[in-house]
Amino acid sequence: MIGADHAGFELKELLLKPLSAQGVRWKDVGTFSSESVDYPDFAFKVAQAVSKGRATFGLLICGTGIGMSITANRLSGVRAALCNDLYTARMARAHNNANILALGSRVVGFGLAQAIVQTFMETTFEKGRHLRRIKKMDGGCS
Repeated sequence: MIGADHAGFELKELLLKPLSAQGVRWKDVGTFSSESVDYPDFAFKVAQAVSKGRATFGLLICGTGIGMSITANRLSGVRAALCNDLYTARMARAHNNANILALGSRVVGFGLAQAIVQTFMETTFEKGRHLRRIKKMDGGCS
């Protein structure tokens, strides 16, 4: 599932092309133009789908990725990670089992964004000691 606000619209459209060419199926929840909209509306749509198990992964794009990630992380079971490089994308999945990737269209260009998405999707959760930590995140720290 993918969603973007007006600032992320262009990058969203660019990223959908190579993803579709690779056979990756995404449900696009908008926005569908560069007309000003409120990013929480799209962040909630994607986060709800991930939270309820209707989507395995989510991708959110706004100007910085910050507002989208904050909004998405308000929902139970969502672990949205704002990633601006390949290392954080890899660690978000490997150590934190992140299920939503947030990107900032004003922070990363298309080529890097494409590589971040690919890295995020290809990295598997390492489990082990990280699973214990994920359980604490989901259930509250004691």
